[in-house]
Amino acid sequence: MEPQTENLKTAWQLSLGSYYISEEYGFLLPNPLMPLLSCQFLKSYRQQRLAHLVLSSITMGYVWQEGETQPKEVLPRNLAIPFVEVSRKLGLPPILVHSDLVLANWTKRNPEGPLEISNLDTIILFPGGESLRGFILVTVLVEKAAVPGIKALAQAMHAVLQPSQDALLEALQQLKLCIQDMTRTLGRMHDYVDPDIFYAVIRIFLSGWKDNPAMPMGLIYEGISKEPLKYSGGSAAQSSVLHAFDEFLGIHHSEESADFLYRMRDYMPPSHKAFIKEIHSAPSLRDFILSSGHGHCLTAYNQCLEALAELRSYHITVVTRYLVTAAARARSRRLDHLPGPPQALEDRGTGGTAILSFLKNVRDKTLEATLHPSG
Repeated sequence: MEPQTENLKTAWQLSLGSYYISEEYGFLLPNPLMPLLSCQFLKSYRQQRLAHLVLSSITMGYVWQEGETQPKEVLPRNLAIPFVEVSRKLGLPPILVHSDLVLANWTKRNPEGPLEISNLDTIILFPGGESLRGFILVTVLVEKAAVPGIKALAQAMHAVLQPSQDALLEALQQLKLCIQDMTRTLGRMHDYVDPDIFYAVIRIFLSGWKDNPAMPMGLIYEGISKEPLKYSGGSAAQSSVLHAFDEFLGIHHSEESADFLYRMRDYMPPSHKAFIKEIHSAPSLRDFILSSGHGHCLTAYNQCLEALAELRSYHITVVTRYLVTAAARARSRRLDHLPGPPQALEDRGTGGTAILSFLKNVRDKTLEATLHPSG
């Protein structure tokens, strides 16, 4: 390896670390329960992340108490005040977010064993039992599957700066393979998560108090604000991975979808949000490919878009099973006078969107970014 390339690689590795992105685990919080004795700052940060996980889980359990027909409208001060204090230190909103539910909520049964679902467990298990455990851990594995793509993205950004078309081609090919692996990993959701439990229990527990017909006024945080506050629930749109890929590939979403996606960045750890912003400010990959005239890079770029669109199409398939089909069964149960989830939440994702139309629009805009050779 040439010294210049080695220096760039070393510089990028340092950059990843500065954004709290792990070379081994990506956006996942590395080994959340493992004590850190050598660095007090990292120890403090990890403790704050775990405190946010605990306080957010208690909050969601309090608001969406199982068996209750209506959510709570006021969060007591003995919970609201410490929760908001920890949230402010971390730069996160005071509600359960993706970085709580998934990124910081995993541990290995055997610390020396592999990162496989048989060797994984959650730190906190919420309502939904084994189905929610499976939902969290499969999502952990999707985040882990994204790690080679994060590295490939970094290599590609350096390849544009060098510039090196061969290095860029290799990075784009690696990114495509990574996205395909993420899709395969997402498919394991069907093995571990019961659709009816997800629809009737898990989805309700993860729902927030913004754009939520069941809580139109929001939630009062006693001792913090006399007016109700509104926050979106945990959502896959809060994962930094696809935001990073979209920015790198130069995908432009519709105004409505983009507004929601940009708002979801406020639910990410600030360092991850800053990483995405850095990608946005980097030289345009699309412009470089078009100006270089390198046909192989253009093909590889389009293959990344196809793989990303396929991932999003598969996500639509998953949502259809866990939301649309499960909602139909819930309606049937209501006709039979059996209990079911709040009717107001039927077509809503946990983040508050009309989920299917949103996902289809995001998928279609991904394909619209396809490049065509000039001339």
